Amino acid sequence: KARGDITTRSISQAFDPEKGLFLADRFIKGTCPRCKAPDQYGDNCEACGATYSASELIDPTSALSGATPIMKESEHVFFQLEKHRDTLEAWVTDKHLQAPVAKKLREWFNEPLRDWDISRDAPYFGFEIPEAPGKYFYVWMDAPIGYLASLEHHCQQRDDVTLDTFWNPNSTAEVYHFIGKDIIYFHALFWPAILQGSGYRLPTEVFAHGFLTINGQKMSKSRGTFITGDHYLEQLDPAFLRYYTAAKLSSHVEDIDLSRDDFLQRNNADLVGKYINLASRNAGFITKLFNGQLAETLHDPALYQHFIDAGDTIAQHYEQREFNRCMRDIMQLADQANQYIDQHKPWTLAKDPEQHQTVQAICTQGLNLFRVLTTYLKPVLPEMAKQVETFLNCEPLNWHNRETPLLNHTIERFKPLLQRITPEAMEQLMGPDE
Repeated sequence: KARGDITTRSISQAFDPEKGLFLADRFIKGTCPRCKAPDQYGDNCEACGATYSASELIDPTSALSGATPIMKESEHVFFQLEKHRDTLEAWVTDKHLQAPVAKKLREWFNEPLRDWDISRDAPYFGFEIPEAPGKYFYVWMDAPIGYLASLEHHCQQRDDVTLDTFWNPNSTAEVYHFIGKDIIYFHALFWPAILQGSGYRLPTEVFAHGFLTINGQKMSKSRGTFITGDHYLEQLDPAFLRYYTAAKLSSHVEDIDLSRDDFLQRNNADLVGKYINLASRNAGFITKLFNGQLAETLHDPALYQHFIDAGDTIAQHYEQREFNRCMRDIMQLADQANQYIDQHKPWTLAKDPEQHQTVQAICTQGLNLFRVLTTYLKPVLPEMAKQVETFLNCEPLNWHNRETPLLNHTIERFKPLLQRITPEAMEQLMGPDE
């Protein structure tokens, strides 16, 4: 306000004549004035992403009473976006946004930027605007500020950083936002302007992703395709959902479908069958025959180096937010590790006492390859990585210490990290298969 970005004026506001109150945007539904999609909210369209005022909705109805709202005058507070046009035009590029997103947002600059209504009439949740009794900050005005508040709370628990470390205009820290595609305008146009007007720096990049669908359908309680986080955790380990999401998530603005059959098969085949099985099929020999002691040398140093070299490409995929490519490359390595074990057959060699030293070297190789795979999966499966670090009795895994294998080192007894997903568990999670 002190910078002159705020103005006030009277507007026509939707009012429910039966309930006798002003209607917040989410309590008005009608047809989108841009794409004509039905059953859209009063502030933005979930179908095309457009933002608009509730007065622009076609055939609006009150979600509280079903009545047709009438328009009444009300004093509102506005943020003047046009004052930040130069900054926004310079920022809205594929350097800070995905190319299709930047291209779409640049259409806004074909005409003057409209003032953004940042107030709502009571009753409304959230924060009351100072010096404006009965007026509340619009949710997409104050919600992103919660990002800063959460970060500041975190910084207060530490001695090495403050909020300014990340958000001071001169900060060189990298700040990334990951958002849903339906709230791009709020985070890529309005939010940068608010930040500049408040004296903060802008995000390094903003990444938009699509929706999570269930068996090809939009999440819906009435259709039985709505899964809450709590319900999921009652049925399955979060590692399965984290891996499955990463295996399908790219840098593009695309929806991700959680398919019942694919979820079960991909997790059982990749996460359990390839990755975890690599540890279980080697650890038993090390524990039983060598009291948990790894060999002094690797059986195939060249194969180990191949796994290390692959880390550069995997790291690049992570940096580019191509998580699906990361998981693909990691599972290809897991295939190679298991093929190596299949080729050398330690279970056969173990029957001959004279081959025990070879068995130790082979299984040491297998467990070190498993350790490298865990390092590559750690950004997606941090809790599982902690369990592996305990099992291997090693320091926290990272991209640097992966280059040095664990040799002449004692590991703990292996405990199953995950159990295969059963069809019964999927039925508990998603209901009967139709």
